[in-house]
Amino acid sequence: MTEGTGPGRSRAASSSTQSIWRRVLFVCSLLLLVGCVIPPLVVLARRYEWVEALQFSLFAVGIPALLVLSAPWHVLGLSNGSVTEDPDGLTPSGSTLRPADRLALGRRRHREPYRAVFVAVLFLAVMVFWRTPVGVNGLVHHASLVALEGATLTAAGIALWLELVESLPLVPRLTRPHRIAMSAICMWTIWVMAYLVGLSGGSWYTAFAHHAGSGVSVSADQQLTTAVIWLISGCAFVPLVFWNLFKWLQAEEDPDQALHHLVRMERTRGGAAEGSRPSPS
Repeated sequence: MTEGTGPGRSRAASSSTQSIWRRVLFVCSLLLLVGCVIPPLVVLARRYEWVEALQFSLFAVGIPALLVLSAPWHVLGLSNGSVTEDPDGLTPSGSTLRPADRLALGRRRHREPYRAVFVAVLFLAVMVFWRTPVGVNGLVHHASLVALEGATLTAAGIALWLELVESLPLVPRLTRPHRIAMSAICMWTIWVMAYLVGLSGGSWYTAFAHHAGSGVSVSADQQLTTAVIWLISGCAFVPLVFWNLFKWLQAEEDPDQALHHLVRMERTRGGAAEGSRPSPS
């Protein structure tokens, strides 16, 4: 084999490509986060309902998804790579572990599904609160609440996405079918909230000033709000559902291969048993 070619080089190239994409995702998440808290978006979000919905969707879904997929824990100094992908080779020495490494160890030792369900319920509770009239009207009247909204939604979103995708050294506690179900439930809940706003006869959020004959009408603002929330949540969760479904089906073992494997194992055991019998004197 020629030096510098073969599986080793292919793996190195693949790893390099993944590293580049992760850096791109990380930079995008930071740019979106900054863009959500500075003008013009933060100003327009107090005037138009659909812009506030865009800000909300980025805080709750877009930024957490990009951040978790970029797996920046080593870059941020939160991981030193001591915890590997192998669940059986997790414990170097405790003194070398950083926060993300310790969290990864704890998550792999405690894989109870109820922990992931709790995270999803917490995310949905925070998300629903910030879409209620009290939450949205408060954001319009008090600009300082944007920082609280961003912090709570982004933190809850990161916790949720850590249960849905790998972000080494952190790995999900749920099996792929359960990840599919959780992704779908979260997406549908967000869609239902947006759907109720879009179909409402009057405005849920009275803090926005809509003047007849000028600017965006109440109906148009609500419909744009629904479209924005549906689009961002769909772009995040739908690919995730199909990716987990694809990987789950791909991992399923072919029944014929499984049967052949069992037959070979039985023959191997039978041959070993025959070889262990004492020969007749």
